[in-house]
Amino acid sequence: MGVNMKLRINDLDINYVDYGKEKGKTLVLLHGWGQNIEMMKLLGDRLRDKYRLIIVDLPGFGESEEPKRVMNIFDYTDVIEELLKELKVKNPTMIGHSFGGRISIVYASRNPVDKVILFGSPCIRKEKKLSLKVRTLKKLKKVPGLNKLEGFAKKHIGSRDYKAASPMMRDILVKTVNEDLSDYARKIDAPTLLIWGDMDTEVSVEEAKETEKLIKDAALIVLPESTHYAYLENLNQVTNIIKEFV
Repeated sequence: MGVNMKLRINDLDINYVDYGKEKGKTLVLLHGWGQNIEMMKLLGDRLRDKYRLIIVDLPGFGESEEPKRVMNIFDYTDVIEELLKELKVKNPTMIGHSFGGRISIVYASRNPVDKVILFGSPCIRKEKKLSLKVRTLKKLKKVPGLNKLEGFAKKHIGSRDYKAASPMMRDILVKTVNEDLSDYARKIDAPTLLIWGDMDTEVSVEEAKETEKLIKDAALIVLPESTHYAYLENLNQVTNIIKEFV
């Protein structure tokens, strides 16, 4: 089943599990924002008979320590790089959901990997039109004496993930979601599979198609009647796809 272990990486206690077939190909599974090992273990447990599985609680999630400073997506990738060095992992297959997929994109652009699998992973920064409420609050912040509204604004008009996060993790979320990873996607040489839900409202299929074009050797599979969590909603199918691809 995999026993939780911890390593001190870049001055942070990082929680992970390392289990499965000891001499099989290594699959590294990285969860999305606000999640933990358990979300990826549902998939990992179905692959344990054939592969070595490493699933990580990213800094600030699950049982891994919260960062002491505002980390960006490259700092998170540094942590994964150092962890895999400690575990003597080379040429892994990177599997990431959403935020974990963003880390996988950067990792695969900087390190040799066998394959890459992305679930609902935002890559290209999209400028979203601000609502009237947001525009109004932004203007109010500039009015003398009303700058205290900034905290209120961030708390009440942020995304669901933003609202649920601690102050440090909120700052990290802002830092990590605003980075465009197009140039890093272009550097990926490994075969890459994008698995998306056709009803993903977090990262649209159109965005997935754009990401597919950026990566040299990529293919997109769109799962019908599925959301941002398409890999969980179609566990059997996704497990079989991974076994065929890897």
